[in-house]
Amino acid sequence: MGPRLDRDGADALVRSVLPEVRVIDIVTPIGGQSNTVYEVRCTGAVDALIVKVYAAQDRWRLAKEVDVYRMLASNGVGPIPEILHAEPDPDHFGVPFVIMTLLPGQPLALVSPGLDAGQIRRLYRQMGAVLAAIHRIGQDAFGYRVSRILDPQPDNTAYMTRQFAMKLREFGDLGGDPALRDMIEVHVARRTALFANCAVPVLCHNDLHEANVLVARTGADWEVTGFFDVENAVAADPLLDLAKTEYYSIKGDAAKQAGFLDGYGPLPPDAPERLALYRLYHALELWDWFAMIGNVAPLAGIASDLRDLVDVARRES
Repeated sequence: MGPRLDRDGADALVRSVLPEVRVIDIVTPIGGQSNTVYEVRCTGAVDALIVKVYAAQDRWRLAKEVDVYRMLASNGVGPIPEILHAEPDPDHFGVPFVIMTLLPGQPLALVSPGLDAGQIRRLYRQMGAVLAAIHRIGQDAFGYRVSRILDPQPDNTAYMTRQFAMKLREFGDLGGDPALRDMIEVHVARRTALFANCAVPVLCHNDLHEANVLVARTGADWEVTGFFDVENAVAADPLLDLAKTEYYSIKGDAAKQAGFLDGYGPLPPDAPERLALYRLYHALELWDWFAMIGNVAPLAGIASDLRDLVDVARRES
């Protein structure tokens, strides 16, 4: 978790950028493992803003967020928060920070349980269209994106074999079932040729699920009003991005899946096989993440997902 702010601290940061604005209230931190996000209520030219603060050693996260949001904005992709100011130097105000506009709406995760299938399908169609727009932004190489691509890989095979090897090594080091690890390793090795079917990397949000999508009611309908949290962005196969939304949010729901794919548009012929392989990757990565931060409660369920993903692929091959 990043540094903490009180109201006076938030007011000082905001007034350094917008002298006519004064912070009158600060909402409890609303997210972040390595940084902290605050919604601040204001008087003056704006009613509310987002202030995001970072630990000094995590200034690279700030640089990434600024770079990706500006890349999206320059390509007309949104709605996204507008970055009003980014200060990477902690010596100026005590912490690196970003001030952004506050998008309207609330996370879809809070709303979706009360929606009917038609409303869900409509919102997921909009989500699919958003992801398709992001994927029209090409990248120069495959890899993890900060303000540039770190350790760029020349092709998707090199990138994804490296990623699977790294996540499987972490799985073993963190106490994962050795038999399951070996099963996944063999499963991926037999399907490595699928990676080569993606020749051109694109910008991937790599975290577009219901908690990171905002919606608001407009009359009788609900509309997507924006998305956020680009800290996981990568340059990769666009199907890697679709698979994360499938694994994190769609979870086999027919209305969500139909709307999402309708909004996204046509997929390549091998999409079912590639998506299945990428869902396996995301489940593996999620197991490693929870194990790394000591959150053991979800591990058994994710391990079950890993076994199911391998078993289903075996039966269908």
